[in-house]
Amino acid sequence: MQSILLVEDSKFLRVATERTLSRAGYQVATASDGEEALRMAIKLVPDVVLLDMLLPKLAGLEVLQELKHNPATANVPIIVLSSLSDKNEAKLKSDGAAAYFEKSKLDAKHGSQALLDTIKETLAKSR
Repeated sequence: MQSILLVEDSKFLRVATERTLSRAGYQVATASDGEEALRMAIKLVPDVVLLDMLLPKLAGLEVLQELKHNPATANVPIIVLSSLSDKNEAKLKSDGAAAYFEKSKLDAKHGSQALLDTIKETLAKSR
């Protein structure tokens, strides 16, 4: 079973996304702030990290950079989850993000499948 670390400060989005990922067969751990995300990523070394950018305690960009500079987590693909437009996508990818997913695409009918497809594509590329 592949593991995912979901980093999201919104309890509603975190719980809903965790449920979707668990139903899809992933083992899911969650973190609600940047500091917790770093601790958990280093402890668990998940197959992929879903990382919100706007987090309390430590911003998503800082978490991304720390994970990419740590030898234990440098090869873990990180999918950025953001409410911000995709104009930041190129910068985030240059900082090490494997993929970018806009939260606005998380709608009740199609958002879950779009996110699952992004995760599958990212995991396939990382092998």
